[in-house]
Amino acid sequence: MSEQLKLGIPKGSLEDATITLFDRAGWKIHKHARNYFPEINDAEIAARLCRVQEIPSYLQDGILDLALTGKDWMMEMGVNTDDPNSQVVHIADLIYSKVSNRAARWVLAVAGDSPFQSPQDLKGKRIATELEGVTKSYFEKLGIPVQINYSWGATEAKVVEGLADAIVEVTETETTIKAHGLRIIDEVFVTNTVLVANRDALNNPAKRKKIEQITLLLQGALKAESLVGLKMNAPADKLESILELLPALNSPTISSLRDSTWLSLETVVDISLVRDLIPQLKNLGAEGILEYSLNKVI
Repeated sequence: MSEQLKLGIPKGSLEDATITLFDRAGWKIHKHARNYFPEINDAEIAARLCRVQEIPSYLQDGILDLALTGKDWMMEMGVNTDDPNSQVVHIADLIYSKVSNRAARWVLAVAGDSPFQSPQDLKGKRIATELEGVTKSYFEKLGIPVQINYSWGATEAKVVEGLADAIVEVTETETTIKAHGLRIIDEVFVTNTVLVANRDALNNPAKRKKIEQITLLLQGALKAESLVGLKMNAPADKLESILELLPALNSPTISSLRDSTWLSLETVVDISLVRDLIPQLKNLGAEGILEYSLNKVI
């Protein structure tokens, strides 16, 4: 590639999780303490750390070719990738975070002891949030006039300190919401990380090839997080019973052993099933059961 692909890495809460994801996909990203240009072990890529809120405009202006940001911030900045004329193109949803691999929610929350039970109860009240545009649209669709104030951080504390009657804040586990004694009364928006590209970069054959490579391997790394490999020796006469227990991407790999009364089996299963599956396999006579993690599943 004659020109490097300009890759935007989200700075902040998604930063470490994104770098870990790229590591599992095969790219080592090394941050420098005093600048926003981390090293990456691929001469075809130039990585840059950017605030998620700024990434949509950087993509529109061609400052970035490819980036990861939040679906929420795409909406907040008015970037509609469903528009065929948009300069920003949606490549893939990548559901991951620093906490868990599930989508996050922007929620409307109030003090636990407040009288507010529904959004309608907040007519004329003060709402603190970092996501002003989406929050404004939410209340306008409900026909509820409110005062929306931008929050520069520590949004949960605004209600506690009496600076707002309610907040709209992002959460995955609700831990911080509950720790501040708040109560959720509605869900405003469900978001996740998206991989998005500049349209001109996609029209460049070399850059498009690199974007497709990154997309494939990032998705493979994410898919592998919920799966593990299982390998075992199994008695041949119990094969059918064991196969009934083994869910697989296609079907288990079965190999003959020197002792014809035994077979070697290998498969991939959901990590949530393993703790129940291994004892059942053992009870059916399986031996030498190995569980191993996977980097990518394509």
